[in-house]
Amino acid sequence: MLTITVACVGKLKENYWREACAEYSKRLSAFCRLQIVEVSEERLPDNPSLAQITAALEEEGHRLLARIPAGAPMVALCIEGQGVTSPELSKQLSQWAVGGYSHVAFVIGGSWGLSDLVKSSAQLRLSMSGMTFPHQMARVMLLEQLYRALQISNGGKYHK
Repeated sequence: MLTITVACVGKLKENYWREACAEYSKRLSAFCRLQIVEVSEERLPDNPSLAQITAALEEEGHRLLARIPAGAPMVALCIEGQGVTSPELSKQLSQWAVGGYSHVAFVIGGSWGLSDLVKSSAQLRLSMSGMTFPHQMARVMLLEQLYRALQISNGGKYHK
């Protein structure tokens, strides 16, 4: 069974995000082993400088990369990533599984995004949309899309 790690910066603050993630985690348990890993978000002053933001992203990036299993293909969720359809995501996950990978990792940054180090370490840069969403919502959206992708791979009726 495929193991999927979702490494995120920060905790889900609102109960409704936690409940949505719990629901998709439960649904995903039929298809994969899901691990959600949270690393702490760097504190920044109000109106931080570009240098402060870059330094914070680097610190968060090191913490994220330390939590990615060795040898696992990594997907960085970032605005400059490529957009894929649900069937394309399903196909990519299947290709990794058939290619001998038992573990795949997805990385979600904090409100300032991801460091260049994390993005350059990824095998795939993925954009959820051309629109901007709260990073906490990105976790729910990713889990839903993973569920949809695995349903597609297994011939489920969830995807229409």
